[in-house]
Amino acid sequence: MSELTYESTARELATERGVLRYHEAGVGPPLLMLHGSGPGVTGWRNFRGNLPVFAEFFRCLVLEFPGFGVSDPTDEHPMIAAPAAVTRFLDGLGLGQVDVIGNSMGGIVAARLATEQPDRVRRLVTIGGVGRNLFSPGPGEGLNLLVEFTEDPTREKLVAWLHSMVYDRSLITEELIEERWEQATDPDTLASARRMYGRKALRAAMAASADAPPPWAMLHRITAQTLLTWGRDDRVSPLDMAIVPMRTIPNAELHVFPNCGHWAMIEQKTAWENAVLSFLMRKDEAR
Repeated sequence: MSELTYESTARELATERGVLRYHEAGVGPPLLMLHGSGPGVTGWRNFRGNLPVFAEFFRCLVLEFPGFGVSDPTDEHPMIAAPAAVTRFLDGLGLGQVDVIGNSMGGIVAARLATEQPDRVRRLVTIGGVGRNLFSPGPGEGLNLLVEFTEDPTREKLVAWLHSMVYDRSLITEELIEERWEQATDPDTLASARRMYGRKALRAAMAASADAPPPWAMLHRITAQTLLTWGRDDRVSPLDMAIVPMRTIPNAELHVFPNCGHWAMIEQKTAWENAVLSFLMRKDEAR
């Protein structure tokens, strides 16, 4: 396979609510990859290191959520806009059933898709994020640092947040800091982030959802075979959050990676890829 670059994999899909941008690589069964949130995040940055491995077996589709500076912007809360964007994306490409990998926020969106449109998700893989704190304080350290950066975006606060994402701080290179800083401080992207993680926005979201069932309470409706992957040392969504989805999703299994923070697909790249590929390619048992 030729080298997978940003330019060679970049694609666009026009929809009735703006252009959705994405990256595509490989042939085979469709595999939708959904990124997380945070300063300077993109789908490409979350999954670029994993694409060559998965593209050997799947048609990989890395969607860029509206509100993060790549796809056309949205006036909505990015988390609210994301599920509809996924549906528009799948419909626009004429895709019925897919496998889905979701990192953090992307995992929450993927779980909602599997809950509300069960026929569209064959197998589901999440990376942290899904569930609720049982023993650890909530929100986690990483989320608190994310709010602090969103309220007052300085380079020092960005670095503090990035350090909370990993077990091994040597992964936070100057190159990574600079590419994240450039996008995170773009005025439109920052405004979108404040709709999501500003303190005022968080209080409003809590008030608006006070009478609605929380997402973790709906996990028992997921019928897809599910693999929950988690960093043992995750300081954004601590490991105890995995207990509820592990117990309530009927066909769920949990894989925990040692010496690993919130970015399991980056920090434990080879082990994570091996576990996920084995799960996605496992033959269905006769029932």
